[in-house]
Amino acid sequence: MTSFKDFGLSAPILAALAREGYSAPTPIQAQAIPHLMQGRDLLGIAQTGTGKTAAFALPLIHRLMEPHKRTAPHSARTLVLAPTRELASQIAESFKIYAGDLPISVEVVFGGVSIGRQERALFRGVDVLVATPGRLLDLIDRGSCRLDLVEALVLDEADQMLDLGFVHALKRIAKLVPKKRHTLLFSATMPKQIASLAEGYLTDPVRVAVTPVATTAERVAQHVVPCETRLKQAMLEHLLSDPAFDRVIVFTRTKHGADRVVKHLDRAGIDAAAIHGNKSQPQRERALAAFRDGQIGVLVATDIAARGIDIDGVSHVVNFELPNIPESYVHRIGRTARAGAKGSAVSFCNREEEPYLRDIEKLIRAQIPRLSVPKEVQTRAAEIGRMNRAETEEAILPSRAPRHHAGRPDVGRRGEGHAANEGERNQARGGKGPRGPREQFRARAEGPAAESATREPRRGEANGRPQRSEGAAGGRRFDASGETPRSRAGAPTRKPNAGAPAAAKGGERDGRRPNRQRGPKRRDD
Repeated sequence: MTSFKDFGLSAPILAALAREGYSAPTPIQAQAIPHLMQGRDLLGIAQTGTGKTAAFALPLIHRLMEPHKRTAPHSARTLVLAPTRELASQIAESFKIYAGDLPISVEVVFGGVSIGRQERALFRGVDVLVATPGRLLDLIDRGSCRLDLVEALVLDEADQMLDLGFVHALKRIAKLVPKKRHTLLFSATMPKQIASLAEGYLTDPVRVAVTPVATTAERVAQHVVPCETRLKQAMLEHLLSDPAFDRVIVFTRTKHGADRVVKHLDRAGIDAAAIHGNKSQPQRERALAAFRDGQIGVLVATDIAARGIDIDGVSHVVNFELPNIPESYVHRIGRTARAGAKGSAVSFCNREEEPYLRDIEKLIRAQIPRLSVPKEVQTRAAEIGRMNRAETEEAILPSRAPRHHAGRPDVGRRGEGHAANEGERNQARGGKGPRGPREQFRARAEGPAAESATREPRRGEANGRPQRSEGAAGGRRFDASGETPRSRAGAPTRKPNAGAPAAAKGGERDGRRPNRQRGPKRRDD
């Protein structure tokens, strides 16, 4: 096969391919499209960036037009599942391009955006639905989508789709689609345990493998830089100073690592943006758009973008941290050297990552050449280390300073000048007594005399101490005349130790101690 015309595709599809400049099919397209035009199930394995999307999109669009029938509400005729939002958007866009002017509706659904708009888009039904498993199940649970009319099921990046993170969702989806369907699985890698699981979704499949499994693109020049962790940031800045690194994707293992790399690059005057799972969908789309349009030259991403970025002209891929899954390395470096172009991949490797490197070289069946660290990188790493320590100290020192409250500048952590501040506060209070912990402790240690000497006598007190009676009525207060406040008010009085019979209230009952209430009754009594 030397031309797309030899496949028997419809004229509108051929016109759309001509507008995009597609003249000759890639190897995976040349081997897969004839089987798919016949309706055979297929398991396709090829290097990333070799045109797998067109390999299954072109024959599916052709079959949707012969004959073209109206889709039922809330349903889809073709269902394409993808592991990431970026990849789902990319596949949907490819379907729209290849369909050209054909009356084929294409919709994409994924998480991170409003589900209401997606429900409205599926209300009349669509011909092609591209979805991530999680959001698709949400729509099914809400009654906004049905899969009983699906004619073709496509699993793109099948190795990751069938991994533990998606296998439960796929099993549920597989029960909802008809058993008699056209099933296609495509991926760049296919481990044996995943391949055996994929066979349960296929019926008499055709296996197409144009290159050995997990083979990296031939046009990608690969290198490894053995370096310590503290040298990685300086080494990255050294590489980006080369004008040849005009459009670069930097991969990290963690989300926080991606943000940290962007922060250091911004400090070095290099425009960069991060894309990972903690970013909202609008943030991810803006970062990809800025990178695609050339507004920024560096995109820092986790493996979420390794299978979802299809941008022409990516000159280099830098593995700031090696992936712990060897197959992810193949997908990462596949972001460059796309559509027949050349590219380069540079990986940093510290001692902890050496086992990962051995697994990668075993998977790709090749040894990656090593590069040395220039001396200027070590000098720059020392400068970055001093800057990081200075920023850390600036962040810690304010927390050690006294915390000043509004209107109370003296309230803070105990330190120099605390005793002076305590004395000033006592003087401002008119010498009414110690309030600080130290003075309270000192007052208790010196005794009641010292404590009473520091404050004015209260009502009913003499020499700073309350006057109490001695006897059975102990605890009740008397003034200098021996009368209680009640006696002064004209109420009947009772002398201490009078031995009066028990009163109805407040007296002795059956020889027990008097029940006296000092003050108002509590609400919870």
